[in-house]
Amino acid sequence: MDDLEKAILISFDESVTFDSVLKSQAVAYVQQIKENPSICRICIEKLSFCKLAQVQFWCLQCLHEALLVKYLSMTPDEKSYIRKSVFSIACYEAVDVNGNSSVKVLDGPAFLKNKLAQIVVFLIYFEYPLIWPSVFMDFLPNLSKDAVVIDMFCRVLNALDDELISLDYPRSGDEVAVAGRIKDAMRAQCVPQIVRAWYDIILMYKNSSPELCTSVLDSMRRYISWIDIGLIVNDAYIQMLFELMLMDVLPDQLRGAAAIVILAVVTKGMDYKSKLTILQSLQISRVFALVMGDSDSELVSSVASLVTGYANEVLECSKRLNSEDGKGVSLELLNEVLPSVFYVMKNCEVDSAFSIVQFLSGYVGTMKSLSPLTEMQLLHLDQILEVIRVQIQFDPLYRSNLDMLDKIGREEEDRMVEFRKDLFVLLRNVGRVAPNVTHNFIRNSLSSAVTSSEKRNVEEVEAALSLFYALGESLQDDAARNRTGLLGELVPMLLLTRFPCHSNRLVALVYLETITRYMKFFLDNTQYIPMALGAFLDERGVHHSNVNVRRRASHLFTRFVKLLKPKLVPYVEIILQHLQDKVAEFTRMDTASNEEDGSHIFEAIGLLIGMEDVPPDKQSDYLSSLLSPLCQQVEVALSNAKAHNPGGSPAQIADIKQIIMAINALSKGFSERLATASRPSIGLMFKQTLDFLLQILVVFPKIEPLRCKVTSFIHSMVNTLGASVFPYLPKALEQLLPESQPKELVDFLVLLNQLICKFSAGVRDILEGVYPIIASRVFNILPRNEIQSGPGGNTEEIRELQELQRTFYTFLHVITTHHLSLVFLLPKSRGYLESMMQLLLYTSCKHKDIPVRKSCVQIFIRLIKDWCGRPCGEEKVPGFQSFIVEAFATNCCLYSVLDKSFEFRDTNTLVLFGEIVLAQKVMYENFGNDFLHHFVSQGFPNVHCPQDLAEQYCQILQGNDIKVLKSFYQSLVEKLRLQQNGSLVFR
Repeated sequence: MDDLEKAILISFDESVTFDSVLKSQAVAYVQQIKENPSICRICIEKLSFCKLAQVQFWCLQCLHEALLVKYLSMTPDEKSYIRKSVFSIACYEAVDVNGNSSVKVLDGPAFLKNKLAQIVVFLIYFEYPLIWPSVFMDFLPNLSKDAVVIDMFCRVLNALDDELISLDYPRSGDEVAVAGRIKDAMRAQCVPQIVRAWYDIILMYKNSSPELCTSVLDSMRRYISWIDIGLIVNDAYIQMLFELMLMDVLPDQLRGAAAIVILAVVTKGMDYKSKLTILQSLQISRVFALVMGDSDSELVSSVASLVTGYANEVLECSKRLNSEDGKGVSLELLNEVLPSVFYVMKNCEVDSAFSIVQFLSGYVGTMKSLSPLTEMQLLHLDQILEVIRVQIQFDPLYRSNLDMLDKIGREEEDRMVEFRKDLFVLLRNVGRVAPNVTHNFIRNSLSSAVTSSEKRNVEEVEAALSLFYALGESLQDDAARNRTGLLGELVPMLLLTRFPCHSNRLVALVYLETITRYMKFFLDNTQYIPMALGAFLDERGVHHSNVNVRRRASHLFTRFVKLLKPKLVPYVEIILQHLQDKVAEFTRMDTASNEEDGSHIFEAIGLLIGMEDVPPDKQSDYLSSLLSPLCQQVEVALSNAKAHNPGGSPAQIADIKQIIMAINALSKGFSERLATASRPSIGLMFKQTLDFLLQILVVFPKIEPLRCKVTSFIHSMVNTLGASVFPYLPKALEQLLPESQPKELVDFLVLLNQLICKFSAGVRDILEGVYPIIASRVFNILPRNEIQSGPGGNTEEIRELQELQRTFYTFLHVITTHHLSLVFLLPKSRGYLESMMQLLLYTSCKHKDIPVRKSCVQIFIRLIKDWCGRPCGEEKVPGFQSFIVEAFATNCCLYSVLDKSFEFRDTNTLVLFGEIVLAQKVMYENFGNDFLHHFVSQGFPNVHCPQDLAEQYCQILQGNDIKVLKSFYQSLVEKLRLQQNGSLVFR
């Protein structure tokens, strides 16, 4: 062993056998050898006598790297030496160097032969066909030497495909051009000979060396896409390939490889008429029985890919060919293959390249124009429905994960929800083409699930219910209510069924979802309402053992009640009895440990007992029996907090929060008319409850979750109590106002917006009191211009500021549009007028949110009308008119629309532009020539507006057609933009 060999072995060593110093020396020595100008010769000589695999690989790797770097600068003699030496090695010949005995690289491991194949392909890339035209023809006589040469030839062909020809990988333009050159030369020179060699090798070695034949078939599969198909599609070749598939004595790997070669023939690009002829000639039915074997075997997987690929190509032919003969043959072949395709879809792992849904959707699509359908087609549609049923089933392996809904279960459920979408679309398409077949299939699936035993597969029951649920998307409203149709049979069947697997979360959920989907059925079939109520209220629904089912059942029951409310009056007492234990859970001080949110249950109860059909005395009793214990629990919590824990424990706060949510949900069922006019005793109970809950703000003034829930309850009371809520507002607003955090201010402003929108001038006194405080806090928090969101900023904090800004603009907009703008002019508010105007001006010109800009322009329009209405001689707000004319008109109505960021193609921007044009009209109507003179005489010259366009603007503005003005002004802006270079600066 010489020094180089030792150095290579040491540098390759991954153990701690050699110390780091020695290893570093070895690596340095090897690197030094690499830099030798004669490195290619050194590598070839070393390959001729060294048997060590590590050294051989280093030599091949080094030779490859040297060629990559130095090939173009090598002399013809150097290239010739390398070419001959590499080819000799690849053909199992020894490279004689100085008469020394030689080593054959092909006797080494596979990784050496793969690296050698890469080097041969590199030479082919640069030298074939101009410099080395005989490379493939030179290989062929050597194939008879030994099986290792055949193996090496296959590796070269495969490497050529991987490195250059195959379009499965991204290719540069140069690589595509070289690949084209090589393929053209091979087709003209050697492809027929190579194909003949493949055939002879397989016949010779199929029994003695099936692994070698598998390699040959893999090479063949790669090349079929671009060689003459007639070389393969002939009696001899096709017969041989099918014999390989059908011979049980051969290994599955070899038989599967033959199937994949046939698949390459089937999927080869060509005109559809020729393709159909080939597909017909294959007599593919010979292999259908092979897919019935072990679904995990390589043979079954390969034949399954062949069958589905074949079916896909036949379907394409049926779509593309217009002749009657072509369509007839395609249909015949399709009918022949479809049963096997359906079997594969239900029982085998389908090739990822084949889309089940896409294929089946395409097949169903061919039937849309056919009427009536044949018996065979109807049978196939039934099979498609069976495929859908099988495909939508969850994997039993995940049953416990899905039931507990752990991380794995959630991921699997999310995956299946996405996976099912296209299958349910396919279900609807089949339903349109063959509604009777679809309805019968779903009826049979559900009947089978209903009559299932304890051992019945949970996943099958869930799938049958999911199919029935999915059917509802395509049913018309009248069909959903029809007692004589499919639903008249299936809905009662479902209601009467208690599945043995009903404790499973997925089954319970889809059962309830299905009843809810068909709840319109009960509008005309009220006799089934008691059965539906049972499903929601017993252990199948709100009393289910799984908390996730209980939660969902509560929500779905609320939806059921909303739709069927008038029909449920006779059952109110029964429903309340069934929900008594659920209600009781929220009248104990342990709601924090309860995993359920009771708001849906209380909302449903509120909807039921809030109906005017309920007798007044019973209604009062129901409401009192619900509110009293809830308020008592709050009272206990408040007393404990005052006495022992002023800040409140997390458990206490959670309890109180849950109770407020329950009361709030309960109140939604009571209308303002009922609570204030027809049955004021109901309104009195809610007033007392509101007065009581406002104490929470006194005892827990700083607890944000409680403040938020109380605010939400006040919103509800505004809707329920109407104007009778006014006496309670001062106390409520006084407690809610002290907090200055953006989130708190947003909630407060939203409440004020609701009050203003509902009562308008009725809240003037309240607004006069709170506006100065609000303005002070908002202007202290918000920046005067854009909210900066640079890198490193607190994202949550920025979002809260943006939300406050938007809500504040809405607040100002609501004030002005409800004729309350005089609030801004009161002595305590005037100090904030300048800040408000500057903020509105900046926002109307520069804000990134176009709807916000529109709101600000609308505020200005309203203020102009309120404060500057002609023919008043005296200014209501000194300086306001000059601010509008000099600042707002020029900056917002002229400069901002000239900016290139003002995009007329955007719908929101066009709406904003309309408001800007309207503002000009309003300014002219209220300021007359004062506005016109400044805008035209000072604004237009600054943007180089031609005099004739300025005069035309004046003339149109003084007219009465706002649409003409808008159209002209947009045209004017676009003309002025052409004269500008860059954006105008906001003044």
